[in-house]
Amino acid sequence: MAIATMTMRVKALRRTKFYDLVAAGPLIAWYLFCAANMLPSLGDQLALIKLFIRTDSSVLPATLVLSTISHISTLVFFVVLVVMFAVRHVSQSDARGFYPRFAAVAGTSLSVGFVLLPQQELSYALYVVSLLLIIAGTGFAIYAVLVLGRSISILPEARRLVARGPYALVRHPLYLGELVALTGVALQYMSVSALLLLALVWSFQLQRMKYEEQVLFQTFPGYGDYMAGTARLLPGIY
Repeated sequence: MAIATMTMRVKALRRTKFYDLVAAGPLIAWYLFCAANMLPSLGDQLALIKLFIRTDSSVLPATLVLSTISHISTLVFFVVLVVMFAVRHVSQSDARGFYPRFAAVAGTSLSVGFVLLPQQELSYALYVVSLLLIIAGTGFAIYAVLVLGRSISILPEARRLVARGPYALVRHPLYLGELVALTGVALQYMSVSALLLLALVWSFQLQRMKYEEQVLFQTFPGYGDYMAGTARLLPGIY
């Protein structure tokens, strides 16, 4: 009887905002750390752009502007994530077992591995493509996070069903934006190792989507109809 009572109390605690905020604490701290570490280099880039504008704006490198925009968009993305994780709704249900959680964490964290690889010398055109992918992917991810709002989660969990904005077309626009941006990052580390790491991240993210859909289908009665009317990532393709 005591064990059953304790189990019920633990389950009740897991559905409180206090527990959710504690659980999100490490993620919030990580994104704040990433944002703080970006500030010095972003400050240097902005100072360099200001110098070009004061001297001769006609020779301002396009790659410097694009790189600065990519850093700003990434910084905004981190800040938006911090806010949404802090104020998100309490989870109504989640996936059971170890692997769904592992796939979600791996899909999120493995991208950090790119910083351990040596950056490659790219052609001007390929570097521009890389920066444009990062800007486009991050910008779309920011839009998706703002629409997803307080329903955001890392693990396969159900908070609120969101079916508006980009979610009216695809079920995982946030992951689509992240994967596009990550492909741009991978180009800057162009190597067999970088391509294998990118493929591994894609693999875990696809599994993560599957587990999330299972939880949402079990929690929200209308999710089956929503799935029937949307693509997972790319309308008309997948």
